[in-house]
Amino acid sequence: MRTYPRNSPEAAARIVALVLIADGHVCHSEYEALKQLNVARDLGLKSQNMPSIVQTLCEDLLMEGFNGRSILSHIGDGVMASLMAEVDDPRLQSKVLRVAEKVVQADRHLSEGEAAMLEAICRHWKTSPVTVLELTH
Repeated sequence: MRTYPRNSPEAAARIVALVLIADGHVCHSEYEALKQLNVARDLGLKSQNMPSIVQTLCEDLLMEGFNGRSILSHIGDGVMASLMAEVDDPRLQSKVLRVAEKVVQADRHLSEGEAAMLEAICRHWKTSPVTVLELTH
């Protein structure tokens, strides 16, 4: 898995991308939410860069032999920890979680994969679960 500079827009966007693909697919409403919320701009990216971050993440997963099972199971806790460590600014973490929450709500369905990814992010960042998770429990 490639690395990004600490607290960079790319590192933050990759975490949003992890949530976006956590259920194995990205539906049209989720991509529309990315555009409508202007996620790229909010994270400091050019608008055309967000799709390339998602694509790069997918390529990295495929290069590492991802076979369609749970992304969390595939990358493991060590890789997840290193990805989460690339965003250690609490304000940026909060922004990433808010964006991720809005994106998963776009299709009006919180999948098990999305919930697991959001919980893993909160665990690694030692933060409270985001609102969408609180609504499902």
